[in-house]
Amino acid sequence: MTIANKVSDYLDKNHIEYQLLQHKPSKNSLSSAIQSHIKTSQVVKAIMLEDLQGTKLMAILPASHKISLHALNEHFNRQFHLMKESHIYELFEDCAHGAVPPLAQAYQIDRVYDEFLMDQEQLYLEAGDHISLIQLSQTEFRKLMQYSVPLRFSYRLFH
Repeated sequence: MTIANKVSDYLDKNHIEYQLLQHKPSKNSLSSAIQSHIKTSQVVKAIMLEDLQGTKLMAILPASHKISLHALNEHFNRQFHLMKESHIYELFEDCAHGAVPPLAQAYQIDRVYDEFLMDQEQLYLEAGDHISLIQLSQTEFRKLMQYSVPLRFSYRLFH
């Protein structure tokens, strides 16, 4: 498997310049960073959330950070919780299980991103499998996030 079809189509349709990097198989964004010898703060991960009404939200943050549900719930005045994995698999059927690309717009899902990502010159996104990363410049990442909500909702765990 390589880049997920919906992700590839979205990037191409929106004229986003990117490189596709291959790495040894990994289980999550943190191990993708380690396998690829990339700073964990430059690898972007997606966390799928859902509120009590079933409204979905993708939280986009660095692999080096942990999400603060309290901060998101307070900002949106909602009660978001982590989505069940089985529901995530249904939404991202063109992706390997556990390899959710942080491109909610390719799947028509609302999103919020952590402002910390704007401090990085290069960013690397999960591509939808466990062996590929999408490399983007900060300029291209900004284009992707132009209609997204920027917030501070995470805190650093790893360097």
